[in-house]
Amino acid sequence: MAYRNEAEAAKMLNEARDKIKREIAKTVVGQDNVVELMLIALLSRGHALLVGVPGLAKTTLVKTLASCLKLNFNRIQFTPDLMPSDITGTDILETNPTSRERFFKFVKGPVFCNLLLADEINRTPPKTQAALLQAMQEGFVTAGGAHHELPPPFMVFATQNPIEQEGTYPLPEAQLDRFMFFIGVDYPKAAEEEEIVLRQTSPVKPLVEPVLGPEEILELQRLVEVVPVPPHVISYAVKLARATRPGEPGADEYVRSMVRWGAGPRASQFLVAAAKARAILSGRTAAEVEDIKALANAILRHRIIPSFHAEAEGVTSLDIISFLLGKIEY
Repeated sequence: MAYRNEAEAAKMLNEARDKIKREIAKTVVGQDNVVELMLIALLSRGHALLVGVPGLAKTTLVKTLASCLKLNFNRIQFTPDLMPSDITGTDILETNPTSRERFFKFVKGPVFCNLLLADEINRTPPKTQAALLQAMQEGFVTAGGAHHELPPPFMVFATQNPIEQEGTYPLPEAQLDRFMFFIGVDYPKAAEEEEIVLRQTSPVKPLVEPVLGPEEILELQRLVEVVPVPPHVISYAVKLARATRPGEPGADEYVRSMVRWGAGPRASQFLVAAAKARAILSGRTAAEVEDIKALANAILRHRIIPSFHAEAEGVTSLDIISFLLGKIEY
């Protein structure tokens, strides 16, 4: 896929986005904002955590996206007895049938794919969670002292059930920070739910057509990296992230009272990277402040830890973000 200029690339990608949404709509009703955020994460080389009650088609959504993009897809059902090697792979002892020489051979685990669905990631202990999160961060797996590169493009969509707490191991804040997006998946509207029931009880199963391939996605990821970002947009992203920190000099009194811990530097990096992807997906060739504002909830909500006072008052991280968006100027 070659483009004469960035404007042409932005137009083509905008058209591809619409095609992808139409293909996903064949199997998943609604969830337009969720699909948009998933595409932004993909183009900006990020990972996403999808949080919603069971039955909201989170797994179907990820599988359908993989089909649209011709990506090698694997799914891991996280359970309390899952071991790190069940994700990354392990060395096994083999014997050469001719020389009878014995040697270790690395057998790749399910993490070696383009798109990995980590289903109910909070059902497995922290040691196993960490094995996946290291692969997400580093882009490779270490076994027997050797590095094994993950195939590009590589991204993880993890799901989490917010209502079941028994037998779960919530992700620590430091591990949550590895996810670019925290995507809330809500209940469908009444009309959408009727359409879901109609489709799921019908014998007709739609065929999803591929729109892009892995090589095209890699090229688009490189294209997103060179999307220009005006200085005032970067400044706004940094101001917004720093404004969430109660210990920051000049922090607002509301933040000092309601926030126990704010977003780190990774948040401002993700805000700018995702703004680039959102801009080009929308057919624009430069990121804007409105892109930062539109992405603030998904990027900051899991990086802001409300204080005990905020919890007592019923103030959530989304309330704090809304306050900051209304206060910070650019």
